[in-house]
Amino acid sequence: MFESLSDRLGIIIKRLRGQGSLSAANIQDALKDVRMALLEADVNFTVVKDFTEKVRAKAIGKEVLESLTPGQQFIKIVSDELVEILGGSSHGLDLGSKPPVVIMLVGLQGSGKTTTAAKLARHLKSKGRNPYLVPADIYRPAAVLQLKKLANDINVDVFDANADLKPQAICQEARRIADVKGYDTILIDTAGRLHIDNELMGELKDLTNILNPKEILFVADSMTGQDAVNTAKGFNEAVGITGIILTKLDGDARGGAALSIKAVVGKPIKFIGVGEKIDAIEPFYPDRMASRILGMGDVLTLIEKAQEVVDEKKAKELERKLRKDAFTLEDFREQLGQIKKMGSLESILAMVPGFKEMQKKSGVTPDEKGLVRIEAIINSMTKEERLSHTILNANRRKRIAKGSGTSVQEVNKLVKQYVQMREMMKRFSKGGLPQIGGRGLLPF
Repeated sequence: MFESLSDRLGIIIKRLRGQGSLSAANIQDALKDVRMALLEADVNFTVVKDFTEKVRAKAIGKEVLESLTPGQQFIKIVSDELVEILGGSSHGLDLGSKPPVVIMLVGLQGSGKTTTAAKLARHLKSKGRNPYLVPADIYRPAAVLQLKKLANDINVDVFDANADLKPQAICQEARRIADVKGYDTILIDTAGRLHIDNELMGELKDLTNILNPKEILFVADSMTGQDAVNTAKGFNEAVGITGIILTKLDGDARGGAALSIKAVVGKPIKFIGVGEKIDAIEPFYPDRMASRILGMGDVLTLIEKAQEVVDEKKAKELERKLRKDAFTLEDFREQLGQIKKMGSLESILAMVPGFKEMQKKSGVTPDEKGLVRIEAIINSMTKEERLSHTILNANRRKRIAKGSGTSVQEVNKLVKQYVQMREMMKRFSKGGLPQIGGRGLLPF
C-alpha cells in the first residue's frame, strides 16, 4: 500500500532531517521532489499544485526556519496537509434515520461492488446491526449467486431475487420484506457497466427514487488511479453519491486515487478494501493513512485489529501461563490462528512504526509460506506432543516432518526457537532483559 510514494517521501524526509537548518531555497528543493513523487504516484495535478503551495506557505514561516528541529517541523506540515487532502477527519456511515436504513453501492463493472456489499454487511453485523443484502444486478452472469454465496458465508440474510424481475421491482419487494422482518439496514448491490452510460444512470435514479437511500456509496478500484477519480465525479454529478469505498488498496503501490478523490469529487472515503478475504475492509481514517504513507506505522488500527480477534478470557489465561512458564506449542498454534485472522504478516507489520525502515536495512521480508510451514509442523504433532515438547525424540520428529511435508531440520529449528522464546518470556516475567540472538519464531 503506497509503497512507491512512501519510499520517495522517506528519502526526502531523511535528507531534510540531516540538515542543521532550513532555508527558503532548500524547502523549495524538497517541495520539487515532493511534487514529482506525488505526480509519479498518479495524484491529480491540481491536487498536487495546491498541496505543495500550502506546504510551502507554512514551511517558510519564521517558527519553522528558526526551529531547533526544522526537519521535523517540515514533516509535521507535510503530514497535516496529507491528512487534509485525504479528507481531514473520518466519516462513518450515516445510520441515524428510522430503520431500515438503505445503503446503495454503485460503480463500474469489476470494481468489486458485490464482494464489498458482503464485506460491509459483515462489518455492520459485527457492530450489532441486522443487515439485509439485496442483489439488484440482474445483468452480470452469476452476480446473484455470488452474493448469495457470500451471504451464506457470513450468515447474513439475502433477498431471493427472481430472474424475471427488474431491479426496480426487486428493490421494492426487498424493502417491503425488510419492513416486515425487522432488518435495520438494507445493502443494495446495483448493476455496473464497463463505462458510464445513460441507461445505467437512469436505472440508478429510479432506484434512488424508490428507496430514498441514506447512503449512496461509490465503489472504486484504487488500482485504476485517475480513471477511478473521474468516474466517481461522473457518478456524483449524475446520482449524488455520499461517500466512497476504495477497493484493492492493499495492492496499490502508488495511491493516486486515494490522494485525489476527496479533493476532486468533494465526497469522503468511508471504507477501504485491504484484501480478498471477507473481513478485509476497514473504516478510513485520514490521519492514520497519512501516518502509513510517511512510514510512521498505524498503531491504532493494529490495536483495533488485535482487539477484534483476541478473546479476553483466553488472553488472561495466556498471561497466566506465561508467568508460570507453561506456554505450550498448543498455545502457540492458537496464537498463530489469531495472527492469521488479523491479515497477512506484511500488512500487520507495516502498521508497526519503523518496521519499513528496519526492513530496508536488514533486507529481511515477512515469509507467509514460512508461517504456513510452522503451522503445518505443529498440526502434525499429537496433542500430547504439543503440550509437552520434551517428549519429541528423533522418531517423533521424523514422523512430524513427514506428516507436515517439511524436513527434520525444520522441525528441529522450530522446537529450538520455541524453547528460546519460552526462556525469553520467563526472563520477562521475572523482570530481566533477555539477550537472545538469532531469528524468532515468526518467519522473517
